Amino acid sequence: MDQTIQVRSITFEYESDKGRVLAVENVSFDVADGEFLCILGPSGCGKTTILNMLAGFLTPTRGEILIGGRPVAGRGQDRGVVFQDFAQLFPWRTARRNVEFGLEMRGVADAERRETALKFLRLVKLEKFAESYPHELSGGMQQRVAIARALAYNPAVLLMDEPFAALDAMTRDEMQKQLTEIWQATKKTVVYITHNVAEAVYLADQILVLAAHPGTVKARLRFDLQRPRDPLSAEFVAAQRELLGHLQH
Repeated sequence: MDQTIQVRSITFEYESDKGRVLAVENVSFDVADGEFLCILGPSGCGKTTILNMLAGFLTPTRGEILIGGRPVAGRGQDRGVVFQDFAQLFPWRTARRNVEFGLEMRGVADAERRETALKFLRLVKLEKFAESYPHELSGGMQQRVAIARALAYNPAVLLMDEPFAALDAMTRDEMQKQLTEIWQATKKTVVYITHNVAEAVYLADQILVLAAHPGTVKARLRFDLQRPRDPLSAEFVAAQRELLGHLQH
């Protein structure tokens, strides 16, 4: 399955009480098959708007988005989405039944759904909590269930909107490590929204830096640091410093 992403000169405008607002202007980038892209920038720079256009929740005012060479025209099962909000899980469903949801919508048989859900719960190290409900799980565990659910129906691309921002620092660090392992195991193309410089350097092959008002591309950076990445290494600190330089100027 071709998992490349091509974003061609997308612009997004919307109506407000004060008239037309230009949220994103002339943004272009490519994400290779199996690559991990982080989109980084200040609040209000259009990061989530771009992700929503990739997901098909919003339609660009101008420009186009191609996934696997095919134009994005609305929502599709070739894209899995993980949000920041813990409430994205269905509270009345167990972890396993949450992961099964997309497969259920596809009409997959009960036995296959169960087997697939348990496979992805094992991948996120939660198979022992398969029959637990969301309120019985920590925030980090709920996010792992959401990742398993997004992966279970085998989308071409995984879209993630600051999924760890609401977690405490120690849990966030552990989740970043686990996400790297999951990404390496599944070889998915990932687009990940963040405002955290260290997180972007830890996760990404490529980083897109946005300027705000309206959101435009300020820089595109690549850091070929060896994985697993050591946040205390000189190379990691130098990469953070370079990235911060682009954000501050």
